[in-house]
Amino acid sequence: MAIRTEESGNSLRRVLADLQKGRPAPCYLLYGDAEYEIHDAFSKIVNALLPPEDQTLNLFVLDGEDEDPEQIGKDLLSPPLIPGRKVVAVRRTRLFHSRKTLSDLVRRIRQQMNAHPQQAAKNFMTFLGIAGWTLDDFREDGWKAISNQDWQQTVEGDQGEERANWLPRIIEVCTGLGLGGKRAAVSDADFLESILRRGLPEGNVLLLTAETVDKRKRLFKAVSELGRVLNFSVEKGEARQKNTVMDSAKAFLTEKGKGMTPGAWEVLGSKTGFQLRTSMAALEKLVTYTGERRTIEASDVEEVISRTREDKLFDLTAALGEKNLEKGLVLLRRLKDQGSHPLAILAMLIREFRLLLHARWLRDKGALPGYSPRMDYGRYTKSIYPILKAWSGQTGDVHIELADQHPYVAFNTLRISENFSEKRLRRHLEDLLAMDLAMKSTARDPDLMLERFVFDVCQT
Repeated sequence: MAIRTEESGNSLRRVLADLQKGRPAPCYLLYGDAEYEIHDAFSKIVNALLPPEDQTLNLFVLDGEDEDPEQIGKDLLSPPLIPGRKVVAVRRTRLFHSRKTLSDLVRRIRQQMNAHPQQAAKNFMTFLGIAGWTLDDFREDGWKAISNQDWQQTVEGDQGEERANWLPRIIEVCTGLGLGGKRAAVSDADFLESILRRGLPEGNVLLLTAETVDKRKRLFKAVSELGRVLNFSVEKGEARQKNTVMDSAKAFLTEKGKGMTPGAWEVLGSKTGFQLRTSMAALEKLVTYTGERRTIEASDVEEVISRTREDKLFDLTAALGEKNLEKGLVLLRRLKDQGSHPLAILAMLIREFRLLLHARWLRDKGALPGYSPRMDYGRYTKSIYPILKAWSGQTGDVHIELADQHPYVAFNTLRISENFSEKRLRRHLEDLLAMDLAMKSTARDPDLMLERFVFDVCQT
């Protein structure tokens, strides 16, 4: 991935340079399909506009599904809570959508189905609102009543031949997320455009991100003329992809006071394929793992980053601990795509939740004095793991299986267990054991049972 800028000559570097000189624009728009790059640029611009101590009171962030142009306008016209700049930000705004962007929206939904199902569902609800349909219109095979001709007239540029492959799936995801059948409102941006044209109070700034835009919309033209527009798009090509990852990774490591040996870079690339999101997630783990040590070695990468199904399962458990439904469904599907049988996934989940229960029990019992979920791995191995290891091999009524695990596995399990109560873990473990019996004795769909378990954990 790489940054592609608008014809006006804007670039993130130029935007940040202007901000360092105290020359903010009244509005910024970051759009495209390079999600990580947009997220990174968003953070850098916010930090350049507002010092961290001011962000609690003078930064207002909304998601596109909750946006109200009239309220956004009122927020932009009101003074900050404390003296200084005020930033009103909307992530994944729908303000630049129109019927002309429906085909782009369909393409995004299909791309996101496996990797980001929750975001795909939100985009589908936006799609329905613009097209004039509701989720109820599509449920129970209602989508089949829409002829190819009607579809093509509504979604200009999309022939609709592949609808049967993705529409039933996205309808199921929307239903599972509890998205209602009410017609999704598509916001009118004219009010916001008129406010920008009249001028914002000095120091107030509007920051928007979007996946796709209709450049003919009046609001887009206003932002282009009055502010800064940056287009972040995915560039193809292995060499460019690798260079982008290397640049982002080096900046991240420098910020953390870390470096990597050439051998470590090579191993990281072989394990992540230099995919940006995967590589950055791996580096975050490596920074935690190495603690106060400044250099990351190849052996560290080999120890921490692997591509086994067990590691994917642990990532799934971590996503469940974070209540991250989107990530949980993605990881579950990846395990199935790699050929893992539902019973094998279930067995691994039972084991993981049993370890979490052990970790929670030890924490509640006060058996790990001095432990904190915020401590780094180096401190943990010196002060906590020896205490935990003492529980290894004990027999009798209490056998702490967690104590038999690799130190890093136990470290992460303890951290994740902070997100569950012992009562909740026992309930989830009971549900998993009931699923085991159902999978072996009934004709119920095992994939659907696993997905419902992920929904249940993330929504409770």
